[in-house]
Amino acid sequence: MLGVLRAAYWLSAVLYLPLGLVLYFFPSNLSELLGLSPLWLPRLSGALITAWGGLLIAAAYRPDNVTRYGVAAANLLAAATLIPAALRGTAGAVSGLMLIVSIVLGVAGLLALLGGSRHA
Repeated sequence: MLGVLRAAYWLSAVLYLPLGLVLYFFPSNLSELLGLSPLWLPRLSGALITAWGGLLIAAAYRPDNVTRYGVAAANLLAAATLIPAALRGTAGAVSGLMLIVSIVLGVAGLLALLGGSRHA
């Protein structure tokens, strides 16, 4: 049973990591060149974020060093992505919300790093 779980994690990682990198560095003019609707990007990103949230809930029941570092890295990368966008934003409420979300993610990432290697 543990081997199946490990295989599921590996297969998910093989899918999510390259796809996340492609979405992260996806040029906007490439979607026009490929003839893709730009609406599929937020939908796919939403699916990935939903899957990541489910994984976080599952990992919260049995945290270990691997999931701890994964949560920390994801939260710190998300905060590093949102902070410049929030500081450059023109809409006050949206920029403020993005800044608050990035601060919460940054604090959660730092707490995950400082959490130690204790099991729940």
